[in-house]
Amino acid sequence: MNVRESEDIGLSFGNDDNEVKKTKFKHPYASFFHLFFRTSALIFYFIFNFITSSFITGFVVIVLLLSIDFWVVKNVTGRLLVGLRWWNYIDEDGNSQWIFEARKKKKGELSKTIPTESRLFWLGLLIFPIFWAFLLIVALASLKLQSILIVLVAIILTSANLIGYVKCKKDAGKDMKSMAGSFLGRQILNQVWYGDQCIVWSNAELNYEKSLDFN
Repeated sequence: MNVRESEDIGLSFGNDDNEVKKTKFKHPYASFFHLFFRTSALIFYFIFNFITSSFITGFVVIVLLLSIDFWVVKNVTGRLLVGLRWWNYIDEDGNSQWIFEARKKKKGELSKTIPTESRLFWLGLLIFPIFWAFLLIVALASLKLQSILIVLVAIILTSANLIGYVKCKKDAGKDMKSMAGSFLGRQILNQVWYGDQCIVWSNAELNYEKSLDFN
């Protein structure tokens, strides 16, 4: 699987205030919907047998809720809560290409990410695949083929965003290290360059003074 380097693309990440307000939730609606659809799908999984006897109906509702959740988390909540976005496509050669984007932070600018929202985002991504994995073990132990099918689809849809955002986070960290390394390298080169110039000028001045004394 080929991973393309993240592109430095300017994105609009919602409210771009210079200072982050001292509040627990800067994006309350995004925080709510980050958990709403996946929680609804999990709850409906436990109660749909009491609501309807049709497996197709229950399957469609759960898949629909998880599909909406996948789109919301991938395109909205990740962008607003942690400043990350990712997508994947297949190129002409049939290779999988990953594209990662991270919110730009200007020098001296305060972080726009709220710690509470960031923790909510990552915990929501991690906990639900674990829940569904546990339910898969239960379904396998009870040999319920219909439940196994539902849980497998749920694991795929909830894990896709987790994998995508973990890759995106790692890629953003690599970019920061690369920028720091290049900055340090430029500083070293500047010091060496200007240091050499100072040595050359000092030697030239010394030779010039010696020539004056000789004359």
